Amino acid sequence: MALTTILGAGGPISNELTKILSVQGTPLRLVSRNPKPIPGAETLAADISDPQQAIKAVAGSSIVHLLIGLQYETKLWQELWPRIMANTIEACKRAEAKLVFFDNVYMYGKVDGPMTEQTPNAPVSRKGEVRAEIATMLMNEVKARKLTAMIARSADFYGPRDANHGMANVLVFEPFAKGKKGQWLINDSLPHSFTFTPDGARGVAMLAERDSAWNQVWHLPTASPTLTGKQFIQTAAQAFEVRPKFRILNRGMVKVGGWFNPVVGELYEMLYQNDSPYIFDSTKFAREFGFAGTPYSHGIRIAADSYRNP
Repeated sequence: MALTTILGAGGPISNELTKILSVQGTPLRLVSRNPKPIPGAETLAADISDPQQAIKAVAGSSIVHLLIGLQYETKLWQELWPRIMANTIEACKRAEAKLVFFDNVYMYGKVDGPMTEQTPNAPVSRKGEVRAEIATMLMNEVKARKLTAMIARSADFYGPRDANHGMANVLVFEPFAKGKKGQWLINDSLPHSFTFTPDGARGVAMLAERDSAWNQVWHLPTASPTLTGKQFIQTAAQAFEVRPKFRILNRGMVKVGGWFNPVVGELYEMLYQNDSPYIFDSTKFAREFGFAGTPYSHGIRIAADSYRNP
């Protein structure tokens, strides 16, 4: 079987994807700055922001998954993401490898209605501008027929406890697991989509296997109907067997929190995602693959179990 390389091994999507591909017997190369050994997989330490290291990391690959997660810092994104994308594209060209880019929805900006694959790029944040730039860079190569690639987009994600950077995990699951009060951003009465991390990985694996899926943008399977913040918290409280106690973090609280915590400060410009409906539509994937995502009640229960039984 042909070699599949994961750039950015060790994150929640990468870990789930590694499990899927390992069960399938796919030859795997796991690349990150400090990769952890996985039975049956090759590991390689590399910095993809360096062109030569990127070329070495991708050499011999048939399919490459770009799953790198940078520190949540705008200046770092502006500096490194264009370089990482350019290096990965060049490395894939040299190896004649196909490229799957796992993306988010920041480039869409504030959307009136459901987000679909046809939603135009209209970023309203600096991070969104970066994501629009690198997504355009990739699809321009596809349009020029210089590269076979696809973009697989996810909503905000939630999942078992290794999805520890997901908003729902940080604000809801972790506090509930410790018997503490949960939190929510801005408005708990609005619908807010979340992609279950095992579904995101399963979707990426399914897309890479389908010849007709390449050279397109896809939204990864995400359950519908979308829950409101309050409904999500109530479902989580039931799964964790706690009372659904939580508080709302308003803009002022987030701004003040940013004075003490840089990550919270970086979150401030993204609060537009929480003051209006955030509905992620994955109908295209469901229609093509017959999988519409794990229902929230089931996914949240799996997540709760992972906190009880790490």
